[in-house]
This record gives sequence, structure tokens and C-alpha cells, in this order.
Amino acid sequence: MSGAFLGGLVAGYGVAIPVGAIAILILGLSARTSFRVGAAAALAVATADGLYAALAAFGGAGLAGIIAPVAGPLRVVAAVVLLGLAAHGLWRTWSAHRSRLAPSAPAGRGLGTPGRAYAALLGLTLLNPATVLYFAALVLGRRDAVAPGAVDAALFVAGVFVASASWQLLLAGGGTVVGRALASPRGRLVTGLVSSALIAALAMATLLSS
Repeated sequence: MSGAFLGGLVAGYGVAIPVGAIAILILGLSARTSFRVGAAAALAVATADGLYAALAAFGGAGLAGIIAPVAGPLRVVAAVVLLGLAAHGLWRTWSAHRSRLAPSAPAGRGLGTPGRAYAALLGLTLLNPATVLYFAALVLGRRDAVAPGAVDAALFVAGVFVASASWQLLLAGGGTVVGRALASPRGRLVTGLVSSALIAALAMATLLSS
């Protein structure tokens, strides 16, 4: 398996696994309507993740000549950003677990068709600027970011999309059964810890490659 594709898979799961408002909306849509509607919403989230990953990967390629002289320091900065995101996710997960508060989800009215669900979830997910920061830090932190190839960038984006789509479709397919487990305080704690651990591991790999 290509290293770029594998890296995309890890990055995609790192950003997709936490159960928040969007995940709960997907679960609710699937439970109240049908799997088709939930799947459309799931693929919309994966599309947004893929678009942000493409922006970071191919944008990084265009800036290769500029960042080459400072690639080492940039990898350190990228690692610090990733560690900060991991720490923030861990703090948010632990705070929510202690307070026993579930993340609020949009009401989801008027999303009873696959087309409407896809458009709405795509827009909601694209409104999260932290996602592009996450992928930009990953791309700049990779050793080959100073000389990326179009094929590697495409494989990275494909890995992100596959990871995000598989997780979101699992949520849609699980419906109320899996939804109760993942949306419970224990479920949110576990998924938040897993995500933070993945992001921290990516940060350490970035530091070790510098």
C-alpha cells in the first residue's frame, strides 16, 4: 500500500472519528429517515474532508519552491500545531465527559431527501476552518512535502476520503443502535481519546522525520 495513501487514511480517521454535532446529525437522519439519506449526509462530510485535504496537498505542491529553504523549521511548526490540536481535542473531550454534556446537533429539518441532506452537510462541514489547518499542518510536516508529486498528493487525498467516508457510512449504517453507544458519554470519551492519540502520533512522526 502506498505510503501517501496510508498517510491519508490515518489523517482521515484522525479528523473523522470524534463524535460531535455533525456525527449526531448523521445518526439522527439515518434513524429518522432512511439509510439512503444518512449515507448521502455521510458522503457529504467525506467530500468536504477530501476537498480540504486536496487544498492542503496540492497547495503544498504549488508552494514547494518557497518552503524548501525552511522545510525543517516548518516541520517543527507543523508538529507543534498538530500537538496543539491533539491537546485541544483531549481537553474538549475530557471537559464534555466530566460535565456529561452531549454536543448539540442541528435540528436537521427539511433534510428528508438524499440531495438535501448532501447539500446541507457539505455546507456545514466546509464551515469548519480547523479542518484545513489540520490537513495543511500534516502536508507541511511530511518529509516529502518539499517535493510532492501529483500522484502522491492524489493518493493522500484518496486516503482521506476513504477513511472519512468509511467512518461516516458506519455511523449512518449503525443508526440508533450504534448511535446510542457512540453518542453516550463513554462513547464520546473513547472516540475523542482515539482521535487525539492519532493526531499526537502524526505529530511525533513529523518531528522524527525532521
